[in-house]
Amino acid sequence: MTRSFLKMNGLGNDFVVVDARKDAFAPAPEEIRAWGDRASGVGFDQLISIESSDSGDAFMRVWNSDGGTVETCGNALRCVAWYLNQDASDRTLKIDTLGGATKARVLRADAKTGTASVDMGQPRLDWREIPLSEEMDTLRLELKVGPYDAPLYHTPCAVSMGNPHVVFFVDDVSKVDVAATGSLIENHPLFPEGVNVEFAQVIDRNTIRMRVWERGAGITKACGTGACATLVACARRGLTDRTATVIMDGGPLHIQWADNDHVFMTGPVEVEFEGEL
Repeated sequence: MTRSFLKMNGLGNDFVVVDARKDAFAPAPEEIRAWGDRASGVGFDQLISIESSDSGDAFMRVWNSDGGTVETCGNALRCVAWYLNQDASDRTLKIDTLGGATKARVLRADAKTGTASVDMGQPRLDWREIPLSEEMDTLRLELKVGPYDAPLYHTPCAVSMGNPHVVFFVDDVSKVDVAATGSLIENHPLFPEGVNVEFAQVIDRNTIRMRVWERGAGITKACGTGACATLVACARRGLTDRTATVIMDGGPLHIQWADNDHVFMTGPVEVEFEGEL
């Protein structure tokens, strides 16, 4: 059986999006890995299934390219919002995920591109919510990378945006070996469910340069939940204000940690092509 899909991306973080609201879609991990292979398959960071929801406009299910299921994906939420509201009518969409319910608004839409804003909800800051394997202050984790007396990276901040993130603060993100360090931290025993790893360089009070290693996907050009987690981490440390532009390899996202404690993410959507699995 073939399934139609849209290949989409948010700042280069790319997805295969399948509308499964009428016909069930339950791919096996080996199928996902084959489709996600950039040499022999379609190639993507995440596979997205749009499913029906009793409590919202849709339910978004997310698989990483390694075949594993994850809770949510910020850039994909913008893409799903565009798909559900391609005329950019003035309405709020409720999109449910395994990481919780979110609300989204499409601000602009045309045939191939758009802009959407997503209310990602409140960041989760307790060690049990990340989760961590032991009690620890999530503002300053007791975690070091490199020699004990001269670590390369240390004392990161942990945040859950429906999925787990750990944010390291660096002087120059261009000098970070994201692949080596990210893969090491992703599977650290402190994170029983794995973790997304961000490296943040604060440019000024309203600008952050960030690179990311995504759990189950590796280096990606952008990560929406990672950008949200990075802004929260920087603001908690007093390094930035509660509103900032987070610049990733794929481009910038506007992130606001509002007074109601919700994190709002605004950024672009792009349709690359249509196809069949």
